[in-house]
Amino acid sequence: MNAHPDTQPSCVTSIFRSSIICGCLVSFLATFASAEDWPYWRGPQFNGSSQATGLIEDWDPKGGEGSNVIWQREDLGGRSTPIVFKNRLYTIVRSNPATPTEGEKVVCVDATTGETIWENEFNVYLSDVPDTRVGWSSCLVDPETGKIYALGVCGTFQCIDGETGKTLWKLPLHEQFGLLSTYGGRTNFPVICDDLVIISAIVIGWGDMAKPAHRFFGIDKSTGTIVWFKGTRLLPYDTTYSAPTVTTLKGQKALVFGSGDGAVWALQPRTGETIWQYKFSRRGLNVSPLVVGDRVFASHSEENLVNTTMGAVVGLDASLDGDITDTGELWRLDELMAGKSSPVSKDGRLYVCDDRGKLHVLDMETGDKIGKRYNLGTIMRSSPLLADGKIYAITQGGRWHILELDEDRGVKKLSKGKLLPGDESHASPICANGKIYLQTSGRLYCLGTPTAASGAAAGNSADALPKEVALTDMTPAHLQVVPCELLLKPGDKQTFEVRLYNRLGQFLKKSEAEFSVDEPLTFSGSEMSIPANATHLAANITATAEGLTGKARVRVVPGLPWKFDFEDIAVSPTTKKGEPPITWVGCRYRHVIREVDGNKVMVKITTIPKGTRSRCWFGHPSLHDYTIQADVRGSQANGRMPDIGLTAQGYALDLQGANQALQIRSWVPQLRMASTVDYAWQADKWYTMKLRAETGDNKVNLYGKIWEKGQPEPDAWSVQAEDLSPNLTGSPGLFGNAKDAELFLDNISVYANE
Repeated sequence: MNAHPDTQPSCVTSIFRSSIICGCLVSFLATFASAEDWPYWRGPQFNGSSQATGLIEDWDPKGGEGSNVIWQREDLGGRSTPIVFKNRLYTIVRSNPATPTEGEKVVCVDATTGETIWENEFNVYLSDVPDTRVGWSSCLVDPETGKIYALGVCGTFQCIDGETGKTLWKLPLHEQFGLLSTYGGRTNFPVICDDLVIISAIVIGWGDMAKPAHRFFGIDKSTGTIVWFKGTRLLPYDTTYSAPTVTTLKGQKALVFGSGDGAVWALQPRTGETIWQYKFSRRGLNVSPLVVGDRVFASHSEENLVNTTMGAVVGLDASLDGDITDTGELWRLDELMAGKSSPVSKDGRLYVCDDRGKLHVLDMETGDKIGKRYNLGTIMRSSPLLADGKIYAITQGGRWHILELDEDRGVKKLSKGKLLPGDESHASPICANGKIYLQTSGRLYCLGTPTAASGAAAGNSADALPKEVALTDMTPAHLQVVPCELLLKPGDKQTFEVRLYNRLGQFLKKSEAEFSVDEPLTFSGSEMSIPANATHLAANITATAEGLTGKARVRVVPGLPWKFDFEDIAVSPTTKKGEPPITWVGCRYRHVIREVDGNKVMVKITTIPKGTRSRCWFGHPSLHDYTIQADVRGSQANGRMPDIGLTAQGYALDLQGANQALQIRSWVPQLRMASTVDYAWQADKWYTMKLRAETGDNKVNLYGKIWEKGQPEPDAWSVQAEDLSPNLTGSPGLFGNAKDAELFLDNISVYANE
């Protein structure tokens, strides 16, 4: 098994495997998406609809003659909705399932034959996501370049060459910015706007972004540079997988999405500035809003804000600005619980699948129901496809339906059936090249007839989307500093660019600016310099031009060794607590500094509403071959003790309270390469822990030990592990589960292996 450079912030040598069809690599011409392409999981117009004609009206999952199954791949089952571009299909699935080298991979296959062209494999590490939820997101293709963008479940975001499968750049969004990867596995979907690729997640960062929020990254699609970084309301209740739509509202380019804070938002995709928000639910939204003209249709199945009912569908006037909670409703239908499946529309009708697998047809002008609801099954997770006057829908339990649109009844059955035993559907059907593609938990299908022609009209392409107003307003209203978020080292220099936009978020020009920055960093023109002797610090950068200001942020983290004893951190005489180091991502808000037994120590508290089981990261994801050591102590509450962990190079050494054990692992639920030993330890007693990561030939060796603080360090390691699918780099950090009781840390050191 090859090694995986999972934690490289950027690289050009991603591990991939290419299969050659007919002995030669199929040529790949990256041009704009045609009417037959499906470049985004919701389609070229972000609405789950296709203009294709002549599509199948029945099929048989068993295959064989007359089944309309052109090909199927039993090794490519999953939950990701595939995309198709230039006769290539891209999807995300588990890699090497149920083996010690299991991970995640992006796969490219020939859309006509199903033959593999290439695979790009990468690890899942330091995440609570179970293996059955790997591949939650979907790939995105940039029609202008043919590049593929993919977000892994643990936070690895990468740009891949669509022809070869090589990784062009990579960002570990969890380690570098604090992306939260949870057991729920909810992972968002990237979109393209001009020269940006935009991705979002619940993020627990540093400084003024230390509290969690649903935050969006506007990233230069060619380089991986962070152009803008903005969030919605702090402390959202949920993670989210509401995929955004890039559209035009009242002539203004907009990014419309459902947020983890329970609101529907519209942002300017080039700047991240808010256009409007509509407060909708007490919990996070997972359905992707449907945009039709200047109207937005959204739904959820959580508790409503205005009463105690659950679920609602709403039609919004999206041409407004600001908080449109009280002004934007065109109509609202409460107690329709549609919180997982995204709607589709045609000819003034909205087709909504509720969570129980019932299809409702609504009048888009009034919200009135048309005909009777159609029973699809029991649970609906995937979104329907509308194409050729038909709706293709599949329930989680595997009941598939092909329905014909009907003037009086809303829909009527053409055919229905069941997937193969044990097969489920979480992904949505798509249409490309006159064929239906469907990824189920057990296989990937291409459905159609061998001679099928799409009959697609030009209106199926992204070119049919509403156009942005022409650039006429040349008055600057927003100043953007690029890059806006950086992690640098002492002695580094960084040049910044200033861009000006008008009130509609349209780019005007690049500009000269006056820069200022916190000491000891300095500016000469647009170039910032970091002193060679700088220590751990964070700084705010301000640029001023034409009466506007913009900001960027930088963390400076020196090379190893590091030592942290917290004695120089101020503790408030009123609150009796201080703040952990500002450069640590995901640490503040969850940890405080207290005086304990005459020393200042860091405490992970139990009183925070979310994140008692979380990680924090100290610095550069490019580090490797180092050791991390700390003094640790766990308290006890109601007979329960916490878990306390150190992390190095994508691995954790976990001192477990309930299990009374010491464990080395990389991926929590899967434990693909874990090693565990019994270790009885006591509450309110200090211990010293040490974790060492050593890179060898296509493997990493891990060594962990623990002993009572103040006693001689034992010569032997307490626990050891070997990873044949290694994380070659990774930031040092901490893991802790303080749900049941507080945990304490002191005298943390990180140093290169001798």
